[in-house]
Amino acid sequence: MSRDTPHAGETAAEETWRVFRIMAEFVEGFELMANLGPAVSVFGSARSQPGQKYYLLAEQMGERLAKAGFGVITGGGPGIMEAANKGAFQAGGTSIGLNISLPMEQVANDYQTIAMDFHYFFCRKVMFVKYALAFVCFPGGFGTMDEFFESMTLMQTEKIRRFPVVLVGSNFWGSLSDWMREVMLDRYHNVDADDMDMFKVTDDIDEAVKFIQDSIERFGLPRDGRGQRRFFETPWHEQMTAEGTTYGWRPKQPKRNKQRRS
Repeated sequence: MSRDTPHAGETAAEETWRVFRIMAEFVEGFELMANLGPAVSVFGSARSQPGQKYYLLAEQMGERLAKAGFGVITGGGPGIMEAANKGAFQAGGTSIGLNISLPMEQVANDYQTIAMDFHYFFCRKVMFVKYALAFVCFPGGFGTMDEFFESMTLMQTEKIRRFPVVLVGSNFWGSLSDWMREVMLDRYHNVDADDMDMFKVTDDIDEAVKFIQDSIERFGLPRDGRGQRRFFETPWHEQMTAEGTTYGWRPKQPKRNKQRRS
C-alpha cells in the first residue's frame, strides 16, 4: 500500500479498537438493564404527532402496561416512542428509553426514568429483545418492520423462546399479514402455518395487554421473573447465552469429496 494512501496502516487498528466500543455498549446496557424486571418493548413511527390516533393508543398502551406491572422499553425518541414512555411515566411505571445517535439529531423524549444512548443499532436491538417479555408494534417505518421481522426470525429459528408479539392497527398491519399468509405461506411455502400464529393483529389496547398476559402465562415465561427457565432445568443447547439467545446445535458439516475435481 502506498504511503500516500489516506489512513495507510490505520484501518486494522481502527477495526480492532471498534470492538472495545461495541463491548462498552453491551456492558453498559447489561448493567443498566440487569435489574429491570418484567418489561415490554414498544415500537412505532417517530413521525406520529401528539393527538393523532396511534399516538393516543400508544400512550394508553404504556399506561396499561405500567399498571399491569410491566416496564415499558422504547427507542427513546419522539412519536410512538414518546407516547408509550409518557403513558408509563405518568402511570408511575418504569419507562426506559434506548436512544440512538443518528446523523440527523434525535431528540430524546422527556418521559424516561431509565435512559441510555447507543451508537450501534445492533447493540441496542439486543437490549430490546433480551429484556422484554413481549413486543408491541404500532404503525411505523423501516425500523419498526426491522424489529418485527427480527422477532419473527429469532422465534422461528428458536434462537429465542416464543413470546407474544402484538401488532396494533389492523388498517396498517392487515394487508401485510394477508400478504404473508397468501404469498409467503400459501403460494411459496416459505413459512409454516404455525409461524403465522406468532403474532396478533388488533385495534384494542385492552385486548392486546390481555393477550400479552395470557401468552406469558401459557408459555411459562415468568418462572424466574425474567422469562427463562432455571439454568439447571434446561438442556445445554437450549440454555441462554449472555446476550439472550440460545446456544443451539452446531451446524452439521457436509461430507466433502476428497478427490479434487480436474
